[in-house]
Amino acid sequence: MTSAHAPEVGLSVVHRRYVPYSHAHYAGNLVDGAYSLAAFGDVATELCIRTDGDEGLFASYSDVQFKAPVRAGDVIEIEARLVRVGTRSREMDFEVRVVGRGAPERGESAADVLDPAVVATTARGVVVVPPRD
Repeated sequence: MTSAHAPEVGLSVVHRRYVPYSHAHYAGNLVDGAYSLAAFGDVATELCIRTDGDEGLFASYSDVQFKAPVRAGDVIEIEARLVRVGTRSREMDFEVRVVGRGAPERGESAADVLDPAVVATTARGVVVVPPRD
């Protein structure tokens, strides 16, 4: 078992996941914005485990921006980057990027890698962790 590393500004965690069709909420297979916020919670949790040995508790989001759609069938990359370290707070910047997208016009299961990726959602958030011993 390894212990947590000291929290350092610039440290980041990245997850990738496929967006299942069961999450489509709207016409055009659009996924609601809450999907991105839940993904931000997942990367923030891992970042807190890595820096503090604890999952932490989300305190707030600010400056949430939905810049492009996330659709069922997308492959997304979610990043949390540590931008400020307080005594018990950790401020992070978040970004969801669409790195792959279905191409139904070419076939039912056709898909493309997006290069460059499309930035879909950004935010800033604050997580609170227990005091260090």
